[in-house]
Amino acid sequence: MMHLAESLNFSGRKVVAARASVPFPALHGSSLPDTLCTYQQDIPWKLLSSCTEQKVSRCFAQSVVLRGICKERKPPPSPLHTCESTEQVLECYLHTVFPGAFSTSHVLQQPCSTLPPYPQFFSPLLTRQGFLLDEPPRRSSAAVENIPVLAALESSSVVHTLLYNLYKDLRKLNTRRWASFFSAGVEQDDFQEAVEELRTLSQCYETGSAADESEDEADSD
Repeated sequence: MMHLAESLNFSGRKVVAARASVPFPALHGSSLPDTLCTYQQDIPWKLLSSCTEQKVSRCFAQSVVLRGICKERKPPPSPLHTCESTEQVLECYLHTVFPGAFSTSHVLQQPCSTLPPYPQFFSPLLTRQGFLLDEPPRRSSAAVENIPVLAALESSSVVHTLLYNLYKDLRKLNTRRWASFFSAGVEQDDFQEAVEELRTLSQCYETGSAADESEDEADSD
């Protein structure tokens, strides 16, 4: 994980955010291009890291893994449907939604197993294979046995807020009240230097709007 994060970061960045879709929202009987075509404005995976989701965010680099979804042969109603493989479908989608970002993608055919002791917290709209139904089945369905999943690590502007808020919280600490913390061998000067390095790191993830916001907060402080 550490080496993967390093490969996604450049220009002084060191932190990546995690996203996932569990299960991946694919309708029963639909193909991957069908599913992705319904998410042209908003990606179908959600932020897992404790960052604040932004209406407009920029992705610098990302690694995306999709498993349990195959590409079906259908007439090509969209550019995604003209791709010859599942890997090409995902790559085309990432380049369309994240133009200019360095994106790597991997596709695994085997879905994630959800057999016991995996908790059965899934919606009744989910089939045993983890695909969505248009309406609940008339009979109670059996336990979900496996699900398609998408996971992603990304170096993006959402990390800026996380790091900058952490910097502000640490700066407000009255270190004189934490004598035991410094008795462990941490020097006050080293602590202050680490706090300032955290602020510098947060600035590596700034975009135009985020930079203006940080400057306004710094002025108010």
